[in-house]
Amino acid sequence: MEDARRPIAVFDSGVGGVSVLRALVDLMPNENYIYFGDSAHAPYGSKPLEDVRELTEMHVTHLLEAGAKAVVVACNTATSADITILRERYPHIPMIGIEPALKPAVLSKSNPRVLVMGTAMTIRQEKFRKLLNMYEGQAVIYPLSCPGLMEFVERGELSGRALYEFLEKLLTPYKEPVLDCVVLGCTHYPFVTDTIRQILGSKVAVFEGGPGTARETRRRLQQAGLLNPSSKKGTVRFENSLNMPEKIRLCRMLLDSKENVK
Repeated sequence: MEDARRPIAVFDSGVGGVSVLRALVDLMPNENYIYFGDSAHAPYGSKPLEDVRELTEMHVTHLLEAGAKAVVVACNTATSADITILRERYPHIPMIGIEPALKPAVLSKSNPRVLVMGTAMTIRQEKFRKLLNMYEGQAVIYPLSCPGLMEFVERGELSGRALYEFLEKLLTPYKEPVLDCVVLGCTHYPFVTDTIRQILGSKVAVFEGGPGTARETRRRLQQAGLLNPSSKKGTVRFENSLNMPEKIRLCRMLLDSKENVK
């Protein structure tokens, strides 16, 4: 029973994984959480594979030593680079990764046009390529690497002229023919959904991986007998490798924001 009361760890390369934390808290508000963002080394998406693995494994080790009963790798890049290795290393710990929500986007209508926004590493890794191969016969899929976008979120710059101009330059080539769906393949991107919709139009459906990851986390915890039996609201503790108060404040602000991707 005491094991079940231990926290769920949520790990990301920065503050973006708070979009996944938000989905987890919405689904399992009675659980306790510890969130670690590695903003000191962000972004992960442009780093060499071995560097991403080394950083991910170092921080996951820290979270397990802090008493985590499960780890959610709330970073598409880190998941692509290291989730298989982590599961082999810790076979008795629920290790939950995240992947772009391509399946629900593809199944949302017949033969949709789908834009997948992600980091350079997510887009080029074998894990995403396998996902792409599964669904490319059912949709027209455009993978789009978005270097520089996550940095806006890391700065807390979630709207404004600079962000609009950045996204407009990135997305305008995909406005014709009209897209049906956009998949946000980085956990930072849900926090700029409003601007993405301004550019692509409100009729374009937007999908992100947080809710699916939260459901999978609950399933894995239930399977392992680790769901917290408490009916009280759980706690959320934030840590960041930069150890700056403003990063913790930004995380809390993002957690409390009401913007939902649907």
